[in-house]
Amino acid sequence: MHQILKYQLFMEFSARQIAELLGGVVEGDPQVRVSGLARIEEGKAGSLSFLANPKYTPYLYSTASSIVIINHDFVPERKVQTTLIRVPDAYAAFAQLLELYQQTHDDRKGVASLAFCAPGVQLGEEVYIGEFSYIGNETILGREVKVFPQVYIGENCQIGQGTVIYPGVKIYAGTQIGNNCIIHAGCVIGADGFGFASQTGNTFTKVPQTGIVIIEDHVEIGANTTIDRATIGATIIRQGVKLDNLIQIAHNVEVGENTVMAAQTGVSGSTKIGANCMFGGQVGLAGHITIADEVKLAAQSGVASHIRQKGAVMMGSPVIPFREYTRVLVHFKNLNKWVEKVQELERRLNELAGDTSKADEK
Repeated sequence: MHQILKYQLFMEFSARQIAELLGGVVEGDPQVRVSGLARIEEGKAGSLSFLANPKYTPYLYSTASSIVIINHDFVPERKVQTTLIRVPDAYAAFAQLLELYQQTHDDRKGVASLAFCAPGVQLGEEVYIGEFSYIGNETILGREVKVFPQVYIGENCQIGQGTVIYPGVKIYAGTQIGNNCIIHAGCVIGADGFGFASQTGNTFTKVPQTGIVIIEDHVEIGANTTIDRATIGATIIRQGVKLDNLIQIAHNVEVGENTVMAAQTGVSGSTKIGANCMFGGQVGLAGHITIADEVKLAAQSGVASHIRQKGAVMMGSPVIPFREYTRVLVHFKNLNKWVEKVQELERRLNELAGDTSKADEK
């Protein structure tokens, strides 16, 4: 069943086929067929949608989508016209279908005639290398690796099985990337870290960056993110890490497994981040600090020192515990009122002091 859908997905398939793939239950016409995807509020006949967020429940009763995937425990408030497929987790099920579609869409093999592979390159079975890509000497590409057009991979790199590298990525020499990673367009991995030694006369001497970058399995790196090579040793991104677009990871940083970071986060050199952390957008971390496992940092947090408490939830710049920050924020919003009250008290005290002085003179 899976193999059939691999090539038919988003061409045309029935509710019964989808339910079998997802382990779901059909309510309605099991033979109804779809050939595309649509958001539930924009559904059309022949399209597949899903409902996971209660905010979109009203659209279930008006959508024109032929099939909607819903949670097992969802109870409709009135009659539904479309065919439903009940699954344990509608969002996860829809994501599974999208992943299958992505695999089909990117199912490419072979080395383009306009690609260049230097001497000593080792290519696994069923690899794809697109036009104008460059693979450096002694680099190893594992089975089913996909390198899209205009990618540069330097010498002595290792790219693990099933990894996908999208257009315009630049991977410097010696980089090691694990299995089933996704590197989105424009990433630069292994560029020099920002290392300079100050000299007399306000000049700087560059400190050579001689290390590498190691990216473990199942890591996804967003577009235009940069990960610098270590000064000595390795910058390490542990397995399962997910980095959004436009993130900066400096030299000798270590990011623990399954940690996720939103866009425009910046991590300074030699900082160690624990496992299962979550960082909002525009978080900034100073260098040479340690962040414990499971720490959560709200957007635009600024971290200047260690966070050693596992599971801490922090916010602000500099960061303080989240609940404390929300209490402080209430007072901050009323700061003008408090200033006005203090000024009024000062005025009255001055008036009282003036009246006292006059009384003394008499």
